[in-house]
Amino acid sequence: MELRHIRYFLTVAEEMNFTRAAQRLNIAQPPLSRQIRDLEEELGAKLFERTPHSLHLTEEGILFKQYAARILELENRSKEDIREMSSGITGRIFIDTVEGYGPRLVAGWIAGFRKEYPNVTFDIWTGTTDEIINRLHKGLCDLAVVMEPFSDPGSEALKVYSEPWAAVIPKEDPLAKTDSDSIKPEELSDRQLIIPSRASRSSEIRRWMSDPEKPLKIAARVAHAINVRELAGAGVGIGIFPLALRVTGDSSVVIKKIGHPDAVASYLLIRDNDRPLSKAADSFHKFCVENPRA
Repeated sequence: MELRHIRYFLTVAEEMNFTRAAQRLNIAQPPLSRQIRDLEEELGAKLFERTPHSLHLTEEGILFKQYAARILELENRSKEDIREMSSGITGRIFIDTVEGYGPRLVAGWIAGFRKEYPNVTFDIWTGTTDEIINRLHKGLCDLAVVMEPFSDPGSEALKVYSEPWAAVIPKEDPLAKTDSDSIKPEELSDRQLIIPSRASRSSEIRRWMSDPEKPLKIAARVAHAINVRELAGAGVGIGIFPLALRVTGDSSVVIKKIGHPDAVASYLLIRDNDRPLSKAADSFHKFCVENPRA
């Protein structure tokens, strides 16, 4: 298997049409079709389901697409890492971050780091802690900002910031109209809630309540802040999200801290213990460690 086979496959998988894929690749369609058939023979599986009027990935094709994307990504990164070894600190650093305060942490670090190393560029991906840990160990990011709870023996972690959890309340809700800037967990126990999709969050939120065994009334589980704002603003329920969501205003919701000593969102900077960082990523990691916000 050669890299060109992988590039050809990914182009066809993106276009879902051999003619358009061939045009993108500047080759004729028959040779492209032969290359895909050769790849399927080598793998011992059909990657595409072909009909006279459509083209679809098989289950094997869907799986191979994931591997193919990672192979090309690692190829590009290896070239950059080799180039930067002989040209000083340049290249591209891949960072994953959760939402909440994560993007502000990352932005501050990048702004400070690029004053000294302006030729370094950054590729930022946002997701949940569980998604990010998976990507870190697959080599798809160099460093990451995640949230507690965190238990991963394959990673080195440093706490870099903490903030309260908050309630994102529809503007017309009676709880939004009180004078206090905080809200007791018990006031949420019988309300429809919009909570983070991470599996551990439900039990964590229940522990803030006077009766931790009482099930939560969950209207939606979400991974991104925009969904919390939109759902709460539409009156679907009260969102629970880190207080950083209050940084940008939204007239459709009121955001109040949750008044409980354990209602704290803590952020960690992590790296893979077994994978060496590029020169640029290692320098950036040291910069972040020297400038925490914990």
